Amino acid sequence: MTKRGKKYREVAEKVNRNQLYTPQEAVELVKETVYTSFDPSVDLHMRLGVDPRHAEQQVRGVVKLPHGLGKEVRVIVFAAGDGARAAEEAGADFVVFDDEGIQKVQDGWTDFDIAIAVPEMMGKVGRLGRVLGPRGLMPNPKTGTVVPAEDLPRVIEEAKAGRVEFRIDKTANIHVPIGRASFPADKLVENMAAVVEAIKRARPAAAKGTYIRKVTLAASMGPGIKVDPTATQAMEASF
Repeated sequence: MTKRGKKYREVAEKVNRNQLYTPQEAVELVKETVYTSFDPSVDLHMRLGVDPRHAEQQVRGVVKLPHGLGKEVRVIVFAAGDGARAAEEAGADFVVFDDEGIQKVQDGWTDFDIAIAVPEMMGKVGRLGRVLGPRGLMPNPKTGTVVPAEDLPRVIEEAKAGRVEFRIDKTANIHVPIGRASFPADKLVENMAAVVEAIKRARPAAAKGTYIRKVTLAASMGPGIKVDPTATQAMEASF
């Protein structure tokens, strides 16, 4: 077992491992258990009652956080011609329009947070699946990251404002950032509610029984705080 540092052990003592906290209580406790010198991300972890081995039980989607992520989001756009110009004008950090740029990414460069593409470029972008896929960066129509050139300004703006993607992993867990520990508690709760609502809407028709089974909230490098799944299920985004 990995031995935890003194600072971690001190803040972990504030967490009752046998208690299920309400979302509000969990957020406030996350803020109390921050001990790093930097402003850490606050992440929501959810175990869902689906079997990700079956295509009809996949859970994925995107959600725009009402209060953003509290960090700079680097956006790359795969587009040529008018699409490339529109992406540059909309504030994309990187625009790839030729084989040289495709090759750079294929060689392993992934210094960006969100990748967007126009349909005409997907023939070339498809070659990047082995690089982008494992990192959750592959453009996909289902997550709104493959869009016509005229929609690029809107999608880029949303991405930079705090648009996050969620996708179930092979262990039926979803991990989503909901902001920074420095955010006021009410803003973190509202961001959390937006994510929960989006995940509830993404429930597959084939899913049976309890959908949200386990919920944990934690700051980067901080202790996990168990959240009451029933209270989480009842969260509603009211904004």
